[in-house]
Amino acid sequence: MKAFPQIHSIYIAARAGELMVPLTRAKIIAGEGIAGDRYALGLGAFSKTKLKIRHISLITLSGIESANGQLRAKQQTPFGEGDTRRNLVISGISEGELNGLVGKIFYLGGIAFKGTELCEPCQRPANLLKKPDFIHAFENRGGLRAEALDSGTISNGDSLTYLSNQEK
Repeated sequence: MKAFPQIHSIYIAARAGELMVPLTRAKIIAGEGIAGDRYALGLGAFSKTKLKIRHISLITLSGIESANGQLRAKQQTPFGEGDTRRNLVISGISEGELNGLVGKIFYLGGIAFKGTELCEPCQRPANLLKKPDFIHAFENRGGLRAEALDSGTISNGDSLTYLSNQEK
């Protein structure tokens, strides 16, 4: 039986470089992102230099587990969920399915988002934590950036839904 995609965990950081803090619920502000998060506040590391829509970022739990399996095989330290510096960890969905949401509208707990681009892995998480190479471990599983189209509240356990036949 296939698991339904849902929010496994939620993370924010109030400022660039700060540790990600886990939440059980988060307020989404349309056109901004998660209330209190660095990118919604315009305080993210890339807020001023790389102007992109960074309202919210998602990564799959299976992608984190796969990357950590690679790291453990090399006897390197794995990354915790919050160490990936993504806002939402989604369970019950593959990296390919999540990556396929670029250009599509999807819903988290009934709140609309639009996938804007893949969240290509960079070395920032590894550098901040003095851990091994993040780029290679998370290649093709770095997650997704999305635009918040609606306001409301999301919680751990909320479903991720989308129409599979949407046009981009």
